Amino acid sequence: MSDLDAARRALQERQGLGARYDAPEAPAEDLRLARLGTAYFARKLGELSDAALYAPSRVSGWSRAHVICDIAYQARAISRQVEAATAGEAIPPFYDGEAGRIGDIELGATLPARALRHLFDHAAVHLNVVWRDLPGAGWDIVAGDAQGQTRSLHVTAMERARRLWRGALELDNGARLRDLPPEFRG
Repeated sequence: MSDLDAARRALQERQGLGARYDAPEAPAEDLRLARLGTAYFARKLGELSDAALYAPSRVSGWSRAHVICDIAYQARAISRQVEAATAGEAIPPFYDGEAGRIGDIELGATLPARALRHLFDHAAVHLNVVWRDLPGAGWDIVAGDAQGQTRSLHVTAMERARRLWRGALELDNGARLRDLPPEFRG
């Protein structure tokens, strides 16, 4: 039994009946990286003043607000797919095309600072909940990614982790490559 498995078992014993957990078939290590990335991104976001949210990011032509929206809308897209899988419904496309994605980000980047922070927080919590509630077999359901390529929902955890860690660097407020887990330093 790995340290992560032992820690998970101890947590379940402490929390008792009624608590909900990731399915045993869930990609535990990838989810750990995504959840750690969420915490790191949230910390870097929390270090920014409201005015600094509208300053340039490391992404050419994008403010930090654009990066925040891109991160939040990715979580929403994954959530929609996972919710559909859990409900046994047809899996929706990841985005409604690249032009729609960029239009949503451009509009979202005009939100007030408080709304941007809530957008990130809500999208992150919602995604964590739908991942947790996805039945084991649901992780093998195939859906389209942001580029329209098919992949199983297992992959969404690593997609999310990569985007969060890269997004923290894109905020351009002190995140360093050496802060990232080894998997994302290349």
